[in-house]
Amino acid sequence: MQEIHMNHGQKGFTLIELMIVVAIIGILAAIAIPQYQDYTARTQVTRAVGEVSALKTAAEAALLEGREIVSSTSPSAGQTDLGWTGSTLLGGSSDTTGKSQITVNNGSSATPSIQASFGNEAGAALGNATIQLDRSADGTWSCAITGTGSISGWKDSYAPSGCPAS
Repeated sequence: MQEIHMNHGQKGFTLIELMIVVAIIGILAAIAIPQYQDYTARTQVTRAVGEVSALKTAAEAALLEGREIVSSTSPSAGQTDLGWTGSTLLGGSSDTTGKSQITVNNGSSATPSIQASFGNEAGAALGNATIQLDRSADGTWSCAITGTGSISGWKDSYAPSGCPAS
């Protein structure tokens, strides 16, 4: 019997084929990373607006009871704490109670405002923008994100439709 030897060349990719694949991956990464950062920032803003907006219920209850609205670990008589426990996206990390992350203005009037500034673990593109909830005398609440004009990297598309950047 005669053995048949076939000459098979090496199988694999050429250098140019590998370089093309690396170039394609680089182009995809250049597009994907900025989009991912935008989605992350948008998600953080939406989450923080939702967290702060939940305080409107406690504020309304306090107003109906004729109490002053505060964000304090030890409210005085006639005051109601909003019940805020803290967020990883707002304020600084120095206050373990989270109470310093929320500011209440006009807490004893029918037109209070609740503010919280980004910080802590929020993305750099959010800077120190502030979420501001304002109650009008007729009981409606409005939401805006302020302080965005001086933030490098801020995009108005980060703000949810119900809480535009101003």
